[in-house]
Amino acid sequence: MGDLKDWYHSKTIWGALIAIGASVLHAAGIDIDAGDQSQIVDSLVNIAGAIGGLLAVYGRLTASTAIR
Repeated sequence: MGDLKDWYHSKTIWGALIAIGASVLHAAGIDIDAGDQSQIVDSLVNIAGAIGGLLAVYGRLTASTAIR
């Protein structure tokens, strides 16, 4: 486990958040099965990765220091 990644690239984190959300929805009377949870996790990881990439490009474009 020597490689590091941002938290939003972690399927474990997203899976935990979706599981918590599914539990809250279940308590409210709305059920989300395991297959749907898996699809939601995959979608959120992809969206978060895209947002992270866009923020990195934005950060580089608005940076005040040049890259060597």
